[in-house]
Amino acid sequence: MKASTVDDLRAPLKTLRFLVDEFPDLPAADVHVSTLFPDRVELAFHDDLGAFEQWRAALAIRPDAVRFGTQGVDDSTMNLRAEGPYGACTLSLVAYGPAPAGLCETEVAA
Repeated sequence: MKASTVDDLRAPLKTLRFLVDEFPDLPAADVHVSTLFPDRVELAFHDDLGAFEQWRAALAIRPDAVRFGTQGVDDSTMNLRAEGPYGACTLSLVAYGPAPAGLCETEVAA
């Protein structure tokens, strides 16, 4: 369902308000709310994998729910992704950071 009015974004915007009230001391994130996915809130962390982990733990998202990947021509950037329900929304956490030298997805999967 695509949101056509601001009222259609009530759930993710309300979720953001609850997050601010419940976790005021957690690190700030880039926030994404989309009219294409009005039941989703994304918190993104750039060059701060520790902030991702703090949010993951606070939201009680299991460590085994975190997906790992690399990107870039030379796999020089790694990304972590996790999601879970929060109120009436799905809350997505995404983090990007430099990949350790020689690390690629196939080595992690092995």
